[in-house]
Amino acid sequence: MTVDNEIIYLDNNATTQLDPAVIEEMLPFLTKYYGNPSSGYGFAAMARKAINLARERLAALLGCEPTEVVFTSGGTESNNAVINSALQLEARGGHVIASAVEHSAVLRPCQDLAKRGCAVTFLGVNRHGDLDLGELEAAIRPETALVSIMWANNETGVIFPIEKIAEICRQRGALFHSDAVQATGKIPMRLRDTAINFLSLSAHKFHGPKGVGAVYVDRRTRFGPLIAGGGQENGRRGGTENVASIVGLGKAAELALKYLTEGKFNIRSMRDRFEKSVLETVNGASVNGAGAARLSNTSSLSFEGIESSAALLLLDRQGICCSAGSACRTGSQEASHVLRAMNPTGDDARRSLRFSLGRFNTEAQIDRAIEVVPKVIEKLRQSAAPTPVAMAL
Repeated sequence: MTVDNEIIYLDNNATTQLDPAVIEEMLPFLTKYYGNPSSGYGFAAMARKAINLARERLAALLGCEPTEVVFTSGGTESNNAVINSALQLEARGGHVIASAVEHSAVLRPCQDLAKRGCAVTFLGVNRHGDLDLGELEAAIRPETALVSIMWANNETGVIFPIEKIAEICRQRGALFHSDAVQATGKIPMRLRDTAINFLSLSAHKFHGPKGVGAVYVDRRTRFGPLIAGGGQENGRRGGTENVASIVGLGKAAELALKYLTEGKFNIRSMRDRFEKSVLETVNGASVNGAGAARLSNTSSLSFEGIESSAALLLLDRQGICCSAGSACRTGSQEASHVLRAMNPTGDDARRSLRFSLGRFNTEAQIDRAIEVVPKVIEKLRQSAAPTPVAMAL
């Protein structure tokens, strides 16, 4: 840890700091307005009104109608709900298509479906992390129930041409879903002008609370609930609403739209400055996904001659928080499936670090990261280098 114990948080794709304005808006619904929004008296109506406002705010960020928003516990539930609904209601059949670089919240349900005999096609990517749209179109069959492709990759930040993919699926008669957990709040969206049937998101990726998210369901698309219960969310998701967190999601969405519209806080310039400096300072460093469009906040860097797990430990001691890939894989000995898909024969998956910025990062923090990261890489390379005695042997 640094002398002044300052944490330099560069892992915003894992989670983000709660915006103080979000906390302020949530507090009354944790204390004063604790009524059940489904109850019929006036006190409960305060909670119900707050949920409706949150739905309107999120719809404004997504560019859709409030009635097309279903609140959930987060991105994982949203993804599972869409896959479950499509297979239950789609008359075409039981075939599912996903990319090989999806988040585990899509990969695992699809892998489980395959184990149960469902036909699942996993589309590969090139070395830049891009999909071949011709290959995707060719994979769609008459019995394809759902195509699920993420909007932006959580590890590399590579952005997929979702609107084009959705249109291909519409022309072929297949439902389309996008896991937009990493894209929401970072990329302008106008879902009403797209062919997207379903979209998943999570509040804690854009400075809202953990444990709450939503699924967008196009008003013309049938949807069956994953969680059956008391008919909440217009019968699309059972269970008493998590009012305070939904309020926080709505406020976070309002703030995200404000920052997107005004464009005053330029995360891209800080990311680019950090990336450029590291590439110029550290030999054998490269950017994963450099040849593709990427999120403005994400830098996945591969370093020759290191193990990412060792680098994470040393960076942590310097107060710098980053990751080796998805936070869901932390502690796992398995190398990143995303980087393995991009480079099956290389070892980028075990020598890469992901740095992801947010709007609370400062130029001074980037200066510190630019100073520390090259030193850590050099220290690891020196410790791994063979000694003269060992070379003689």
